[in-house]
Amino acid sequence: MNINDEFDTISAIATPLGTGGVGIIRISGNDAFKIALNMFSAKSLEAGKISHGWVVENGHKIDEVVVLPFKNPNSYTGEDVVEFQCHGGPKVVKKILDLTIQNGARLAQRGEFTKRAFLNKKLDLSQAEAVLDLIHAKTSNFAQKSANNLSGALTREISSIKSSLFSLYSRIIAAVDFPEDVVEPEYSYLKEEIEKYITQINKILKNADASNIMRQGIKIAIAGCPNAGKSSLFNALLNLERAIVTEIPGTTRDIIQESIDIDGIPATLIDTAGIRDDAEVDKVEAIGIEYTKNCVENADLILFLFDWSKGFDENDALIYEMIENKPHIKIASKADLAEVPNPEALNISSKTGYNIDELKQKIKEAVVDKDAMETEFVTNQRQQECLFRAKNALSNALIAVNNGEIQDLISIDIKSALLALDEVTGEVITDEILENIFEHFCIGK
Repeated sequence: MNINDEFDTISAIATPLGTGGVGIIRISGNDAFKIALNMFSAKSLEAGKISHGWVVENGHKIDEVVVLPFKNPNSYTGEDVVEFQCHGGPKVVKKILDLTIQNGARLAQRGEFTKRAFLNKKLDLSQAEAVLDLIHAKTSNFAQKSANNLSGALTREISSIKSSLFSLYSRIIAAVDFPEDVVEPEYSYLKEEIEKYITQINKILKNADASNIMRQGIKIAIAGCPNAGKSSLFNALLNLERAIVTEIPGTTRDIIQESIDIDGIPATLIDTAGIRDDAEVDKVEAIGIEYTKNCVENADLILFLFDWSKGFDENDALIYEMIENKPHIKIASKADLAEVPNPEALNISSKTGYNIDELKQKIKEAVVDKDAMETEFVTNQRQQECLFRAKNALSNALIAVNNGEIQDLISIDIKSALLALDEVTGEVITDEILENIFEHFCIGK
């Protein structure tokens, strides 16, 4: 992006394209009010006061609109902002956008509104990334944690570490620069403090896997012999009749997948063709079985199902051999028809709902640490890499302390840790990283 582009007035559609009740076109920049008035029937706009009128072009009315003007710095971007709320027909929305461009605005790039909010210090970088997480949240749990990040939960945690660490760094530097006036901190004190900061960073990183799972989701494949109850379990977990269920072996001949929220964990649930090897398998079912094997290979978790009302036979054992070294849950299905429970598996009944909630809990326990799910905030991969670098720098400083190295050298590692923490919230950031973050946003946000 050209440096001058940072000061252009930008415009974009802020609502999804398509037919809807309302469409929003957002303008941000020094000329936002001027551009808006050039295409609005009202003579003036007052910041903080909603206006009603018509978008006009050469005296012709285009659409009846509501206009929301915001004066800098009291806006999302920290600049002058005007939003047109029009009827949500795609032709109308696009026409109004075109008029903003004709009157002097430039089409915004991906994430440029939020990028300007960051550059104008309305948000720090972790809060800006929380906006993206909130938009793309797959579960209400992750949406809540993203909202916590947006409100500054992660920023407060990082700032607390940085503030204390900077005080320690300042003490060391003061003693190095003014040895006659300032006494060096005791090495025992340095050891205690640095260990404390490493513990605090580890506490944040403890939720890294949970954060990634909540953001990206997991793939769960249901595998087993024909008529083991896979499709019935698939429907029971979804709480709808999605897959066809019959007593005929081989009913499911292709993979079926649906998205599901398992207590805050987004998952793709995959119903697969029953695995069998006999003369009755036709070409189509054989292809479905190959698909099943691929799904099993690539799944994050496998629900291995066997019909306990008929016992655990050789075919069940052969399939179990395929998956026993992969993350899995062993499930004895049709427990309502079995004489006794299976002591080595989770007994369920998709028909009655017996232990379905227990299965969901076991799925959650299998993929993520319970304590990590209880965290107030989430982290993304970029933030985690910064935290790991900060931790490694502090670990190096701790080694130097234990070895009795001069404190001038120890301060170098502490400063490296501070710089890595600054990257989390954006006090220190490169243009390349900044562009990479905001290119994942949609245009209009």
